Amino acid sequence: MNLLPGSRGAGGIIIAGGGTGGHIFPAIAIANAILKKRPETEILFVGARGKMEMEKIPQAGFNIEGIDIAGFNRSSLIKNIGLPFKLLKSFVQVHRIFKKFKPVAVIGVGGYSSFPVLRFAQAKQIPTFIHESNSFAGKANRMLGKKATKIFVATEGMEKFFPADKIIITGNPVRAGITNNMVSRDEGIRFFGLDPAKKTVLSVGGSLGAQKINEALDKSLDLFEANNLQLIWQTGKPYAEKGNAVAKGRSNIWVGDFISRMDMAYAAADLVISRSGAMAIAELCVMKKAVVFVPFPYAAEDHQTANAQSLVNKNAGIMIKDNEALEFLVSSVIALSEDKKKQQELADNIGKLGINKADEIIAKEIISRL
Repeated sequence: MNLLPGSRGAGGIIIAGGGTGGHIFPAIAIANAILKKRPETEILFVGARGKMEMEKIPQAGFNIEGIDIAGFNRSSLIKNIGLPFKLLKSFVQVHRIFKKFKPVAVIGVGGYSSFPVLRFAQAKQIPTFIHESNSFAGKANRMLGKKATKIFVATEGMEKFFPADKIIITGNPVRAGITNNMVSRDEGIRFFGLDPAKKTVLSVGGSLGAQKINEALDKSLDLFEANNLQLIWQTGKPYAEKGNAVAKGRSNIWVGDFISRMDMAYAAADLVISRSGAMAIAELCVMKKAVVFVPFPYAAEDHQTANAQSLVNKNAGIMIKDNEALEFLVSSVIALSEDKKKQQELADNIGKLGINKADEIIAKEIISRL
């Protein structure tokens, strides 16, 4: 049970960060692993007001405090004028949260909301832990790494971002609902109101959606029906209205802005279309799915392309570039749907890369240092 902040007057653990599912879901996995090992632990999340963590964290059963913080806007420099004031205000808010909750440790999972929380904790000599899910470390994590107690990473070679003696390679935590998925294909298919007799494609463009994936699907929905395929289509909020309109009346298409039951979606899927962020890949490895990756081209150092290429080199995935998705994505998916041998090879090879217990390793390490 997670009590309200400060309700016992004792210390607890703060988990800070968010912005996308790639930060939020690993954070929830770590929190649950800590509670499994030490059920009496009080856990409080801190995130950015107005971001998706303010909705998703309470849905997972945890308390969250919001702070007023924003990231650097690279597309419009004038929008950054208020950043110093927001940062100063966020430190005042963090000070109040710490005074009330009295944390004995703070965990940062990335995203700009983690910066003032961990920086404040480090100034107060409170142990801080960082989880970096990507092969290219985020700016907030890089700045915080020097004074962190330990840094948990997914891949080798992270010494270029962090002190080598603080790094522990753990892999990426995957939600318990995914690692313990016992849902059958039939259950998953029926959950989305589709036909178990048809091959099913799942498209997930990340928690915020993927424009080029959405446009490619929108343009070619007729081809799914013509090739006896059905589609579970997560659009993200920006494309939700258009996606719903174009899919209306099509019995072979399920469309929604967000999929709350990814265990059902993965169980239903014969093939997957996905971005190649670290957390998406971690889940797809565990679920052993044949995937067509469409990397987000504007990720730092183009690391999503590097992620996807690494899998392609292992015959563990297919990659279509974002700027080629309109022309080639759907035709590639249809070709893969007709090639059972290739599907099995991809599923087998990506499955070899799955890590199931990263959250437990991280939780054990944190608890041992309290």
